[in-house]
Amino acid sequence: MSIKEGVDEAIAILQERSLTNELDYQFVMDCLKDYASPRAKLTRLLKSGALIHVKKGLYLLGKKFKHTPYCPELLANLIYGPSYISLERALQIYGLIPEHVEAVTSVTAKLSKEFKTPVGNFLYAHCHPNSYSVGVTRRSFSKHENPLIAIPEKALTDMLTIRKGKVTSMHQIKQILLEDLRIEEDDLLKLDIKQISNIQDVFPHSAIHFLKKWLLQLKGESS
Repeated sequence: MSIKEGVDEAIAILQERSLTNELDYQFVMDCLKDYASPRAKLTRLLKSGALIHVKKGLYLLGKKFKHTPYCPELLANLIYGPSYISLERALQIYGLIPEHVEAVTSVTAKLSKEFKTPVGNFLYAHCHPNSYSVGVTRRSFSKHENPLIAIPEKALTDMLTIRKGKVTSMHQIKQILLEDLRIEEDDLLKLDIKQISNIQDVFPHSAIHFLKKWLLQLKGESS
C-alpha cells in the first residue's frame, strides 16, 4: 500500500499499464503475477471496488481509478462478439431519434443475448449473417476507444429489418420513420442512398426496398 497516495500497489500497476478502463483476465493476471496468489489478489480488488466484474474474464477499473468516463459502446463490443453498436443506441448517437436510450443495443450474427452488468444493460439482437459485415465502421470515443458501430444507414436498416419486420407499402415506411421513430425528414435526406443500396445488395428486404424508394422520391431522384 502506498502510504502517500493511499492506493493499493496492485491497482496502481493495473491503472498504469492499461490504456483503457477495460481489462481482460489474462492482462490482470500478468499484472499481478508477482503476488503469491494473483487470483486471491484479484478477489480482494473486486471486493474493495477497485475493479468491477462485468462478465467472466472481463473487468473495469473501479470508479475511483478509471482513466476516462466508461465507454459503454466499447464495452458492448467486448462483452459479446463479434458485434457492433446499432439500432436505438446508434440512432441516438447519430441524433436521428429524439429518445434517450439507456440500454446499449448491438447487432450480432450470433444468438440474441442480454447482459445485465453493474455499469448498465447490454442487448444484442440477431441479424442475418449476410447483412452483418456491410455498413460497419469504427467510431472514436477517445484516443484508445474505437468500437465497431453501424453507419447511420445501417443502423436504420437494422432498426427496420430487426425491430419492424416486413414492410408492404410506401405509406407504412413513412409511418414507421416519421411517426413511430420520429425521424425528421431533413435527417433522412442526409442519408446516403448508395450505402443503402450496398446493404440491400447483400440483404434484400422489403423494408430496405421501400426505404430506398421513398428516399429517392424525397430527393427527387429516379431509381
